[in-house]
Amino acid sequence: MQKKLIGPFKQVLSLADIPLKGAISDQQLHVIPESGIRIEDGKIVEIGTYSDLKAAATADTVLIVPEGDQVAVPSYVDCHTHIAFAGNRANDFALRNAGATYLEIAQAGGGIWSTVQHTREASEAELVKGIIERANFLMAQGVTTIEVKSGYGLSILEELKMLRAIKEAQKELSVTLIPTCLAAHMKPRDFEGDNSAYLSMVADNLFPLLKEEGLTTRIDAFIEQSAFSAEEITPYFEKARAYGFDITVHADQFTTSGSAVAVAFGARSADHLEASTEQEVALLAQSDTIAVALPGASVGLGCAFTPARQLLDQGASLAIATDWNPGSAPMGQLMAQASILATAQKLSNAELFAAITFRAAHALNLRDSGRLAVGEQADFITYKTDNYQNITYLQGSLQPEQVWKNGTNIFTKGERA
Repeated sequence: MQKKLIGPFKQVLSLADIPLKGAISDQQLHVIPESGIRIEDGKIVEIGTYSDLKAAATADTVLIVPEGDQVAVPSYVDCHTHIAFAGNRANDFALRNAGATYLEIAQAGGGIWSTVQHTREASEAELVKGIIERANFLMAQGVTTIEVKSGYGLSILEELKMLRAIKEAQKELSVTLIPTCLAAHMKPRDFEGDNSAYLSMVADNLFPLLKEEGLTTRIDAFIEQSAFSAEEITPYFEKARAYGFDITVHADQFTTSGSAVAVAFGARSADHLEASTEQEVALLAQSDTIAVALPGASVGLGCAFTPARQLLDQGASLAIATDWNPGSAPMGQLMAQASILATAQKLSNAELFAAITFRAAHALNLRDSGRLAVGEQADFITYKTDNYQNITYLQGSLQPEQVWKNGTNIFTKGERA
């Protein structure tokens, strides 16, 4: 049994006893001063005053002392990314900022189909390399759990290639990847048939292979005018549910209807929600579906933010993720994006940290991640500061000193990942 005592920390932000749903004030935060974290076999067994923990430590406990004043917070969960891709869409961004419409960009050779073509041309090994590089970039920010979608293959073979690449990349990473099948991203241009025929083909041919190879437990779909309607996606999700897959939805990005489908199917999360109205907000708040805001897409597209304040005040559970993708959200900076959303929507520090830790973990059906509490995984980040508020105050420019996963130091600032 491995025993470790890490400390002293100026503060430990535990997030223990914070509710899963609804608004949170900073007064509800449990900040433990002059504290230490005691770990056994990758799990937290005690958090308390460091001097007391050190006095009670057994001879076989390894003492690890941070350099200078540091604080510890739960490590972050990025519950919506598209970091499995090939190619570059910098020209899309330039055209969009110059006033080009989505259709004009697509006609100029950009858009999702451009990434599909580049991803199809890439080998599985090339995709693995890209996933590893982006996952390590997120790890350096304190992210230790990353959801990764397919959706740039849009054929049976190419979607399998993407999901196999995610599975292969996991072998080379210290962080946890959560793969999601997004074969219902859009109907590929080279498919001869309508939307319903494409969805039936995917469900009948891809779903059994996903189960057979253990490539994912999650099915996603884009419900939007440019992708699939609520009516078209219903039989697809019914088949997914029959196979035992968890469901998540790209919902209400430009028009509404997706969040209603998410709630009807008991989806783990409804993601985007920039177009959600009071009706959709109320529906999500009354459900167990996590509302996932993706401020990177709002910044990238120059559109409205998810109504995060309204969702929280109505009683919803809010998570925040990067949506890191090559088109609309290429930033890949979780804390910066969360801080921007917090400023725009007046989110408390408590709401921000909850949204990128245990509430985001819940969107991925992970129940022992995202808090620093007895029995939880010892996944945490340390920062060189004496006040945890500086993390959000500096809006992502204060970077983690160390990142810990299951009680093991997996990243130290200045050392190569």
